[in-house]
Amino acid sequence: MTRPLGRGNKLKKETGFSQNCRMSQRKRILFIAPHRLDRAPSQRFRFEQYLSYLSENGFECTVSSLVSKEDDLVFYSKNMLFFKFFLFLKFFFRRIKDVLRASKFDVVYIQREMFFIGPPFFEYLLKLRDTKVVFDYDDSIWLPNVSEANKNLNWLKSYSKTSKIIAYADLIFAGNKYLSDYASQFNKNVKIIPTTIDTKEYVRIESDRETSSICIGWSGSITTIQHFRFAEPFLKIIKEKYDDRVHFKAIGDKNYSNPYFDVTALDWNKADELRELSSFDIGIMPLPDDMWAKGKCGLKGLQYMALEIPTIMSPVGVNEEIIQDGVNGFLATDVNEWVEKISLLIESEELRREMGKNARQTVVDKYSFEALKNVYLDVFKKMSDNKSTL
Repeated sequence: MTRPLGRGNKLKKETGFSQNCRMSQRKRILFIAPHRLDRAPSQRFRFEQYLSYLSENGFECTVSSLVSKEDDLVFYSKNMLFFKFFLFLKFFFRRIKDVLRASKFDVVYIQREMFFIGPPFFEYLLKLRDTKVVFDYDDSIWLPNVSEANKNLNWLKSYSKTSKIIAYADLIFAGNKYLSDYASQFNKNVKIIPTTIDTKEYVRIESDRETSSICIGWSGSITTIQHFRFAEPFLKIIKEKYDDRVHFKAIGDKNYSNPYFDVTALDWNKADELRELSSFDIGIMPLPDDMWAKGKCGLKGLQYMALEIPTIMSPVGVNEEIIQDGVNGFLATDVNEWVEKISLLIESEELRREMGKNARQTVVDKYSFEALKNVYLDVFKKMSDNKSTL
């Protein structure tokens, strides 16, 4: 959720479904993003929560998104190729507009990419126009990965363009060291900016429990539901061991089901997100140990931790930096270890409470909006003043 704008500022829709926050200041930033505000976690936790703070500190922030709410039906459909063609034409001209107006901004911030398909055409045009560009990414997006809805258009993707976008940019925001190491091959001006949580917003919602059983929960999306399937073997054992003492919840795909144990499966909904996450007693983040997962920035685990939910993660990528095993959470590698550590949390309410408090403190200290807000502000000040960014 975007933080409320300061008094006297308004959030307006621009032509082309983009949005901006206006202040009568000289410094201007154009944020180029794939999705509308509040739609995509990558945007929400990488830059959207900083918009108000930047606005309050002398920046005029304009957000240009490609996929509007009205476009969702076509864009996320597995078919409708005829309509997708016209949708992509609309997207194309929207980005042409962004390139043409880029000279009016002090900095252009690109989140992941400017266009879903093809080579880095628009990024190259910005370079030709001598635009100051910050490129931000929080996934291994140079590796093949496409949503189920658009798998038949995968041949139009150009995964190799990530390295070129990095080379064109003036500064790279990389979500973790793995991503930073990749970016450093093509650009020496790289800054590790972890994904952060607004801990003033992320406060656990206490409610009357409908059951005394312990909720083991997972949160993700339709595209990441396969990660929850890595939990199936150990959750089956946990269910056999504890029966009605536990129940499971998976947020992200309401169509998920499992023949071995019941799961309350829900679609993600921004309005219900905090309430549903707050119902977890234990949060899990299982991941495969592969190249794509190494680029993940631990967002779901950080969300659990901010809400004082004791969290268990696979020791993949940045997760090993976030979790101090046995102190602010657990790391688990194989089925036996997952069962052992989930069991410890099920058996001890005191351990759950203590670990949850330590988890939130970790987020407050290292992975919060408050901890990183001045880093964002300083970077944009230096770039807009034509100074070194590092």
